[in-house]
Amino acid sequence: MDTILVTGGAGFIGSNFVRYWLQGRAGNSGIATANEARLINLDKLTYAGNLDSLGELLDDPRHIFVQGDIGDGPLVLRLLETYRPSAIVNFAAESHVDRSIDGPAEFVQTNVVGTFRLLEAARTYWVNLPSDEKERFRFVHISTDEVYGSLGPEGKFHEDTPYAPNSPYAASKAAADHFARAYWKTYGLPVMITHSSNNYGPYQFPEKLLPLMILNAVEGKPLPVYGDGQNVRDWLYVEDHCRAIELVLNLGRPGETYNIGGDCERTNLAVVETICTTVERLYPDLPHRPCRSLITFVADRPGHDRRYALDASKMHHLGWQPTVDFETGLEKTVRWYLENRTWAERVTSGKYRRERLGLGGLIHSA
Repeated sequence: MDTILVTGGAGFIGSNFVRYWLQGRAGNSGIATANEARLINLDKLTYAGNLDSLGELLDDPRHIFVQGDIGDGPLVLRLLETYRPSAIVNFAAESHVDRSIDGPAEFVQTNVVGTFRLLEAARTYWVNLPSDEKERFRFVHISTDEVYGSLGPEGKFHEDTPYAPNSPYAASKAAADHFARAYWKTYGLPVMITHSSNNYGPYQFPEKLLPLMILNAVEGKPLPVYGDGQNVRDWLYVEDHCRAIELVLNLGRPGETYNIGGDCERTNLAVVETICTTVERLYPDLPHRPCRSLITFVADRPGHDRRYALDASKMHHLGWQPTVDFETGLEKTVRWYLENRTWAERVTSGKYRRERLGLGGLIHSA
């Protein structure tokens, strides 16, 4: 039985990847078929990592869950030497921009120091592998389009676009990317880096735009839109992202970077308005209609990037295209949150209560 190690596999994208991989939706990955691969899932279980997101997968004999930190080098090395994976897929990260504004230190610790220690453990393990296993080993580091900074009204980010991060979160991910690339250039560790656009879908923690707006709309609460609502994001359904990662594992070249974009640009305001239309259609008992009257413009986030868009031509040449259009994906997402409100209530039972974050202690007038 072949094995992969997934870090951050109880978070949003990570848990969707674990589910995608184990439930047989993955094709031949070049590492193992979906029905044969054993998956080791290492997650610290912070506020945004929840066992509820894994559900029945916790009973799957191919899935071994370990609670732990990627920054714990000895633990990671023990897992590598015990289970001997042929790949690592690193989803583990602090990922919310507003939280990074309020508390950047934790982002440096997890995203920069944690990634460094994970790379060190991987290098120690990799150099001692037999030559055939060493040749086959892959390390896929999952990053974000935010490392590139902000675009004007035209153009897209390419893999060779210079980094220009504008938030503590983006800066921490940029630093992690640089370490990952350096371990390929310096040590030959077969690292590949992926940058994706904004993911959406089931199991996303409700501080992010789509689940926050869906749940607030259902409860008749305000729908806060930053600034003028004209910031543009490129949207990607999470399962399309999982397919892309599998393809990178299969066909990607060590040392390369791959942009995974949805080719689906929307302003934040347009996204919220579409959510309102969808919720009204799918939820006849909606307590507050029209939903759009709940939209409330609030003070913008400090350093808020105006537009992101990724050129995914390199992934297209590998044979990948997004398959879920935004309207279909959004309806699937709204249906999921309407049918899984207990999940949302359970995962938000800690500190987060859908309150405004990311003002960095500053006071702004709306």
